Amino acid sequence: MRRIAITAAVAALALTTGCGAADMTKQASPFANARGAKTVTLSVQSWVGAQSDAAVAQYILEHKLGYRVDTVQVDEVPAWDALSQGRVDALLEDWGHPEQEKRYVEEKGTVAPGGGLGVTGHIGWFVPTYLAKQHPDITDWRNLDKYAPLFRTAESGGKGQLMDGSPSYVTNDKALVKNLKLDYQVVFAGSEAAQITQIKRFAKEKKPFLTYWYAPQWLFEKVPMTEVRLPPHKEGCDADPAKVACGYPHTPLKKYLNADFAKSGGEAAAFLKKFRWTTEDQNEVSLMIAEQKLSPAEAAEKWVDSHPSVWKKWLP
Repeated sequence: MRRIAITAAVAALALTTGCGAADMTKQASPFANARGAKTVTLSVQSWVGAQSDAAVAQYILEHKLGYRVDTVQVDEVPAWDALSQGRVDALLEDWGHPEQEKRYVEEKGTVAPGGGLGVTGHIGWFVPTYLAKQHPDITDWRNLDKYAPLFRTAESGGKGQLMDGSPSYVTNDKALVKNLKLDYQVVFAGSEAAQITQIKRFAKEKKPFLTYWYAPQWLFEKVPMTEVRLPPHKEGCDADPAKVACGYPHTPLKKYLNADFAKSGGEAAAFLKKFRWTTEDQNEVSLMIAEQKLSPAEAAEKWVDSHPSVWKKWLP
């Protein structure tokens, strides 16, 4: 059994909705930056892959290294602010925020790189594979306007719907639609959980859909999807958010630590720097949380029990 009760934030995360989660832009964790105490505060993003990272790290910190751990949900950009200010100690899955990295790592020195997570992320536009098999040319962005009528919904204003998740996620989709002159409207589902619900509903009825999505993500195993080829990403093509006309890069996901914690965080900091797993590992935990409805703590315990050869390498 766990030594401390799961927080309300983590309970909310188990539902992947983010409702009721602690907002670190308004409050400080009681554990963060506590000098001399065996405590750690982890920032957790709202998607299930990030929840899996944090759940496994928390379980090992508590049960193998004897720490008290707090987890708090923070949107991607505010998480950097909280990390810089010491209101959280570590961010385990960053999808690339060069402006924040320049400000806090290079210029202020308040955030320190924590190494790679071991997982490469990629954002793109996807259609269900059953639709791609019916219309093979739909996977080229230049043919999307021809199929726009297939994707019309009540929310898309007579245009094709491009379904996005949360407006807080890394997305260039509004600029892409405008700059590629596509007859589409970006419609936000509101969260990863809401987007998954819509994707599953469309798939069950074998209806067409076009969606912003990302890998790694466990849903690909339940709803096979095929990526639409956007103009290839080249270095600097997305430097001006208003002028983006290229696809998304493949991004090695990284960890970041509060700079003071990185220096004085003892075994916890050393462990988090060594924490590195595979896409398959992350998806295994994510499936337990999202599909099998295990709590993050239960999923982490199950994964840790069955993968000692992996996590023992992370111990300081």
